[in-house]
Amino acid sequence: MTVEIVVDSERQTDVLGRILAETLPDGAVVALLGTLGAGKTRLVQAVAAASGVPRDEVGSPTFVLVREYEGDRSIFHFDAYRLRDSDEFLELGPDEYFESDGLSFVEWADKVEDATPEDKLEIVVEPIDATSRRFLVT
Repeated sequence: MTVEIVVDSERQTDVLGRILAETLPDGAVVALLGTLGAGKTRLVQAVAAASGVPRDEVGSPTFVLVREYEGDRSIFHFDAYRLRDSDEFLELGPDEYFESDGLSFVEWADKVEDATPEDKLEIVVEPIDATSRRFLVT
């Protein structure tokens, strides 16, 4: 089942992040898909802020590949954009993160789909205009 959520401001993205932070079970893995600049990292910032992590501490992990944030619960933020394949992703040890109680977010998850759990939430982020986004949640 896919749910479409359209937001027209960063404030509404913060509300979506708060809903996800409150409803995702411990150990949830979220696959984030979308073009460059679509808002994948911004959504992670919203979830992290709702989980007690200062928003300005959350940045794109493109060059470090994985970032860890400590708030009310741990958040693990992966970025597969620069990775060649799933084997390179597996070298990061994602299973340890996925098996923890923290929330794991994988940007560009389509590049490493076979290395992510089958039981995951998938969110496609599509820009509509400068401030509006469509989130397709499956």
